Amino acid sequence: FTPTRFLLMINYWNYSNKRLIIYISVDYLQQYYHLQNDPLGRMKRSGPSFTSKVKDMQIFFGLNVTGRLDSDTLEVMRSPRCGVPDVEEYSNTRGTRWNKNVITYSIGRYTRDLPRSTVDSLIESAFSVWARASSLTFVRSNARSADIMVEFASYAHGDLFPFDGPGRTLAHAFGPGSGIGGDTHFDDAERWTAGETGFNLFVVAAHEFGHALGLKHSRNRESLMYPNYKPFRSANLLSSEDVAKIKALYSKHFALFPQLMQDKCAADLTFDAVSILGDSTFFFRERHHMYILINKTCIFIRILFSWTDSMFWTVKGSLVKGKPRALSHFGFPVWVQDVDAAVHIAKTGRTLFFMHDIYWSYNENRKVMDFGYPRYISEGFPGLNSTINAALHKDGFIYFFVGPQVYKYDYMQKLVVGVEKANSWLGC
Repeated sequence: FTPTRFLLMINYWNYSNKRLIIYISVDYLQQYYHLQNDPLGRMKRSGPSFTSKVKDMQIFFGLNVTGRLDSDTLEVMRSPRCGVPDVEEYSNTRGTRWNKNVITYSIGRYTRDLPRSTVDSLIESAFSVWARASSLTFVRSNARSADIMVEFASYAHGDLFPFDGPGRTLAHAFGPGSGIGGDTHFDDAERWTAGETGFNLFVVAAHEFGHALGLKHSRNRESLMYPNYKPFRSANLLSSEDVAKIKALYSKHFALFPQLMQDKCAADLTFDAVSILGDSTFFFRERHHMYILINKTCIFIRILFSWTDSMFWTVKGSLVKGKPRALSHFGFPVWVQDVDAAVHIAKTGRTLFFMHDIYWSYNENRKVMDFGYPRYISEGFPGLNSTINAALHKDGFIYFFVGPQVYKYDYMQKLVVGVEKANSWLGC
């Protein structure tokens, strides 16, 4: 056993390890961020496309955005997770929601890791998580035509999304729709349990059923819809974000108008969007509710149409112009399916888009995103450290609606110059 032989072994190990890293990273980005295959079928970890996808993944998981395969990035890539991509193009059968509040499910093939009665109980409990947070009712059916078909399978199992054996991909689900829509599959190569060892079926099933109901992955680590598997939690499986999103998707929308007019002065009142059209200011809440302030008089309206997060409409005056278009029109990365707030600043010719803790700047004259974005909100807007719900530019200031408060922001001096209650804008 010579030093030369030892060095050759070390070099071979390093070469093999690098090849493994390349394989893991390319496979990960192809599956979850739609990295395109190399034309010659080679594994590559260089080039603008690969670097861009690494950055997209790093932004999604709140990592240091380098575009390189650093240790933190590789650790996330190796973590067990849901098989649904983070960029939400999993299937052309995906829909927004079920157009009914009673949803049927059926269990097909079982796992041998747990008794059938235990699987039945855990699946029922996972559906109950969403039932308690919404107006939905889940009914088990023995029919193969149930809305949500639940099955355990291994490797290729007939849906064009094969499992990868023990390890990374635990399960996947399809969004609401006909055919395969709603169906939920668990990788039977994993070790399924009802406790803290292996992978807890209740936790994974609850996550996947969120997809089957129309929810997307969340960047919030506290959310059940965060893509990576987290150890078993005995209580509060749903975060406040999860509850808000399922309610917004399946709300019954039958609250009485007088009560909603009283609620406009509630101390915890929040808005999802604010905009000025002519002499009127529009305040949007929970997709279907809108307050209009006209000459200091507040009017409540129930919106009779809905919209999807990934689309936008162009409005001129009081008229909607043309058909809805995808957010990708602005040049967002493909994983951006919605934004929290947007505000146009006429003086600079820029529209700012905010999502979680980052923001983009769109050049309205050149019709492109400015270089160097996204950036962190806390860096571009010192004094703002929370998710922005809505934003409005008025009289030279930007008003940021953050929860029940509004921050008056001097954009030129980069300074918060005032704070007030959101309900004060409705005359409260």
